Amino acid sequence: MRIVLQKVSEGSVDVVDETSGEVDTTFEPQHIGIGYVLLVGVEDTDGAKQIDWLARKIANLRVFEDENGKMNRSIHDVNGSVLSISQFTLYADVRKGNRPSFVKAGAPAHAEQTWHGFNDALRAQGLEVKEGRFGSHMRVRLANDGPVTIIFDTDELGV
Repeated sequence: MRIVLQKVSEGSVDVVDETSGEVDTTFEPQHIGIGYVLLVGVEDTDGAKQIDWLARKIANLRVFEDENGKMNRSIHDVNGSVLSISQFTLYADVRKGNRPSFVKAGAPAHAEQTWHGFNDALRAQGLEVKEGRFGSHMRVRLANDGPVTIIFDTDELGV
């Protein structure tokens, strides 16, 4: 799995109807205050091991400032929330040509199941998790705080 974590003071997502280009009223826009916006990419080899490791690591990551301005506090310590966005483009391969290849991105059924499993694992860690809509054209807005942006790649981390 690949995750781009951005510490935010606020974040939101809505869905765009691809036919009309207007906001899709069948999706209730999601909003969070302080916390993380997570862009989540899945490949076919991802499963419970990657989900569990990432959920524990993210829930306990200390990137929020304490009273001395040091990054010593977790998302739990600041009563933060998570906005999770599925994003297959994190597996873009741009080595050849000018059009990215997405062959490493997980098959949609597996990716959706894994993404929901990851979100549930974050909830099991005691976090409030809001979600975008899998496979949809979404508009994500955020105010990156710090800025703090951390990339997790379970292949590179040996998970």
